[in-house]
Amino acid sequence: MQLDLSGKVAVVTGAAHRVGRAIALELAGRGMSILVHYNSTAPDEALSAIRALGVRAEAQQADVSQPDGVQAVFDAAVRHFGRVDVLVNSASVFPAGRLDQTTLETWQEALDVNLTGPMLCTQVAARLMMQNTPAGGCIVNICDVGVTRPWKERAAHGVSKSALWMLTQTSAVTYAPAIRVNAVMPGPVLAPPGMPDAKWEQIGQDLTLLGRPGAAEDVARAVGYLASESFITGALLPVNGGEHLKW
Repeated sequence: MQLDLSGKVAVVTGAAHRVGRAIALELAGRGMSILVHYNSTAPDEALSAIRALGVRAEAQQADVSQPDGVQAVFDAAVRHFGRVDVLVNSASVFPAGRLDQTTLETWQEALDVNLTGPMLCTQVAARLMMQNTPAGGCIVNICDVGVTRPWKERAAHGVSKSALWMLTQTSAVTYAPAIRVNAVMPGPVLAPPGMPDAKWEQIGQDLTLLGRPGAAEDVARAVGYLASESFITGALLPVNGGEHLKW
């Protein structure tokens, strides 16, 4: 059964820019009110774009790798909207470096933001979702190809995202049947800032079976699908043009 998301409330971490922003806009387009979490990127443009779709949107700055930051985000959601129905753990860091080049500081930051943050957000969101009438909700985590194979050049990031997939599965079995927990695995969907278009197109051609890069909106639509489909939990949805199958 497909769920109607209109009038519901979503918390999207890292929603001020890039993929997180696209996810927030997709859910807003489905009629959801959005709590835009941000850390350092100003949220004004994202808020304006979301509100232009005719829904409510508010922002909260926080470091979601820390318990007090997580609590601030969900306190804001309850203060502004009174409930939480969907959580999308999109906030992430993307450090480069092989394992033999990775410092403890880099390793810890990747784990703190990409794994501990989603765990803390899941715990608080689940408690709030169980207060809904009827009790329940949905959580979607944003993983990547590090789930399916070692990422030699981004060791800390790949390990943290692989662990995030296990957190997704553990959360699914913990919070069933009231709360569904799934993950999306994006591939090359958004070029790094400043990368020439020709180089980005070549990366998409080299990395994917479809021979082209995707777009942030591809990931956003997948999140919207998982949020609205009531019979899916514990699933990993690749949105990467087949990158996970191309070695």
